[in-house]
Amino acid sequence: MSRPDSIQGTPRYIAVEGAIGVGKTTLSKRLAETFNYELLLEKSDENPFLERFYQNPKQHALSTQLFFLFQRTQQIQELRQNDMFEPVRIADFLIDKDQLFAQQNLEPDEYELYLKVYQHLTIDAPVPDLVIYLQAPTNTLLDRIQKRGIAAEQLIELSYLENLNKAYTEFFHYFDKTALLIVNSAEIDLVNNEDDYQQLVEYIATVPTGTNYLNPRPTLL
Repeated sequence: MSRPDSIQGTPRYIAVEGAIGVGKTTLSKRLAETFNYELLLEKSDENPFLERFYQNPKQHALSTQLFFLFQRTQQIQELRQNDMFEPVRIADFLIDKDQLFAQQNLEPDEYELYLKVYQHLTIDAPVPDLVIYLQAPTNTLLDRIQKRGIAAEQLIELSYLENLNKAYTEFFHYFDKTALLIVNSAEIDLVNNEDDYQQLVEYIATVPTGTNYLNPRPTLL
């Protein structure tokens, strides 16, 4: 099925990013349906170390991180190999963010080892045409995590989420690899508010460049 004519010029590879609980996967699925793009999703539930990491972070951080790294790079490599046949995609992760979690969770010697593996595996990783960074206050993230009820995630502590959220903010403050759209998901409801969602779709269809911010449209009185 071909894409609608009105969005033929949209970015061919879009990544949606943000901290745990911000709504990356939900938005990615909706965008993939709207633009008729292939969907590339993280598979956190396949990581056998993740629940053990939340229970005992220091003991299981390296195994958890390396599993995610191998998993994500395998998906990225498959993306590159199939690019001629599936040229348009929405992903709910950016491979660069893997280092954010590594920096937060690993001891210095573990991180040094991780970096050597990361640098080897991510050579020539394709860069998205657009990254959508979803922001939200830490308390909002924790509330959403608790409401969606994934068992392993209920062990996440507020301090861990706060540090991770700060790392994301700093990372995207300096991000300049490709077009970036920063969305405050606490102010804009891209799931339940159709006007907010259409505002995002219209933005994507302009084939944006540089760093931009999506703010709620003013309410007409």
